[in-house]
Amino acid sequence: MIHFLTKRGTQLLVLLFTMALIISACGTKQTDEKTDSGSQSVELTISAAASLTDALQEIQKNYEAKTSGVKLHFNFGASGALQQQIEQGAPVDLFLSAASKNMKALVDKQLVEQNQQKSLLANELTVITAAKPPISIQEAKDLLKADIQKIAIGIPETVPAGKYAQEALANAGVWDDIQSKLVQAKDVRQVLQYVQTGNTEAGFVYKTDALTSDQVKIAYTVDPSSYSPITYPIGIVKATTHAKEVEQLYTYLQSKDAMDVFVKYGFSIPEVK
Repeated sequence: MIHFLTKRGTQLLVLLFTMALIISACGTKQTDEKTDSGSQSVELTISAAASLTDALQEIQKNYEAKTSGVKLHFNFGASGALQQQIEQGAPVDLFLSAASKNMKALVDKQLVEQNQQKSLLANELTVITAAKPPISIQEAKDLLKADIQKIAIGIPETVPAGKYAQEALANAGVWDDIQSKLVQAKDVRQVLQYVQTGNTEAGFVYKTDALTSDQVKIAYTVDPSSYSPITYPIGIVKATTHAKEVEQLYTYLQSKDAMDVFVKYGFSIPEVK
């Protein structure tokens, strides 16, 4: 009798285990179907110049609110460094650079299609100082004054704003004389921070960066004829695995809704030549 009950118990356990497997398989299939139907959100990675931080964070809120199933993840930094990351295989879907040369390099290496990139925005270069105490700087030669001991500038090799500043200072004839005062920063936001905290008396940033802080003021706007035009190209990275979603975002960032936000933060629309 005991043997019989044990055998029946074993059979019952086997039956229950089999039913559990069937139920589990059904559940897995339903989950897979949900995934295939697109109910799971897609995350797009956008590498963007640090100067775009504030505008893109506002655009992110607007876009995610009206686009179900898509989440945006931003990687902000110096355009040159972001370009190098893409060249090294970083999983990036969309690239927004603060200089056309960084996008051109990716097009030349066939990492971005020529017909899937274009100029999106324009900007201006400014010299900023702390809001208080006031410092009088009206032109490049004023940076040579004794009371200006340190000047922040983005690393010219990787930070477009730094390269533009180098061009402007060279054209003003003060680049060589100013070398001992320069403090190099990883991007324009670090330049802004250096001036805000008093680590430097002045710094070269975009107009859009200067407008984000009430702790600094624009000492003067650099003559645009003294440096290359500042344009921000946008391009789809060929290696993306979310072609449909990234194309929709690429189109949206060129829309009036998005452009209104960019203009609000001080950017302008590049002139069509």
